[in-house]
Amino acid sequence: MKALVLKGTEELAIEEMDIYRNLGDDDVRVAVKQVGICGSDIHYYLHGGIGDYIVREPMVLGHEASGIVTETGRNVTRLKAGDRVCMEPGVPTPNSRETRKGIYNLDPDLTFWATPPVHGCLCESVVHPEQFTYRLPENVSLEEGAMVEPLAIGMQAASRAGIKPGDIALVTGCGTIGIVTALAALAGGCSKVIISDILADKLKITESYQSIIPVNLQQEDLGTVVQKVTGGWGADIVFETTGSGAVISTVHQYAAPRGCIVLIGIPASGKAEISITGLQAKEIRLETIFRYVHMYERTIELISSGSIDVKPLISKIYPFEKSIEAYEAAANPERGLLKVQISL
Repeated sequence: MKALVLKGTEELAIEEMDIYRNLGDDDVRVAVKQVGICGSDIHYYLHGGIGDYIVREPMVLGHEASGIVTETGRNVTRLKAGDRVCMEPGVPTPNSRETRKGIYNLDPDLTFWATPPVHGCLCESVVHPEQFTYRLPENVSLEEGAMVEPLAIGMQAASRAGIKPGDIALVTGCGTIGIVTALAALAGGCSKVIISDILADKLKITESYQSIIPVNLQQEDLGTVVQKVTGGWGADIVFETTGSGAVISTVHQYAAPRGCIVLIGIPASGKAEISITGLQAKEIRLETIFRYVHMYERTIELISSGSIDVKPLISKIYPFEKSIEAYEAAANPERGLLKVQISL
């Protein structure tokens, strides 16, 4: 089948690949229809790796996907051919200790689409376990279905933060993950969410959402805004989504006493400095997330109910034959694009 293959740093090609051939008894075959381009895809495309995850051989990209079931294994009962679905890209080993404890996202042997050396889903069809494939409600489009994966990250972050009703949050970084984290925080009980960035075009997208306060760092001082919005107290929760070492080193400044910082973004080097004394002086709680666990069904329900609208985040959709052009556009933040998707 045809697939988008990362062959080297900034080297992409659409090629025939012999992958996803065998359908297991517990699997479904899905004709892929919509795939989002994620920040991790861009890291692999531009830099060839993220932290310890290094691309060492040609790899099919993509992990944010939706599609239509075309075939089912003989043990499959929940799904049928013709169902519109989205797929959770990480599959753990069923008997690992992490899986048995309900934290399968931390299984060290989990396979995750487009994470070296595992191929992704930017191809004509995939085979995936029924257990990690979810039917989309009639009122959720395939484009929205491909947004479930990034929104699930925001949901995981909101869950780890332990939001209390009325909390005020700060999100550093107004990319897709930043905005979906803000939306998940509001759905989880936050009264207001401040979101900061240096790109005005991305901040403008948040203006369509109530209770999100955008801060252009080229025009305003973030600390001043946080103090004004919180009455001088600080943000109850700070969600860090940029993965920038320079930003991570400052986030403690914006947190309230006994507040919480949730680290979401991953530095390209895998390392960043953070002030331990800055955390201790306020008894700030530090949380981290690694993808998500048990979040897909909740995320789909929130989209279906209208509680979270992800449609404004989809900036542009490219046809599959223009996938390379789509990646070039997504890798250039100056174009003001947020979520770029590819349609097959």
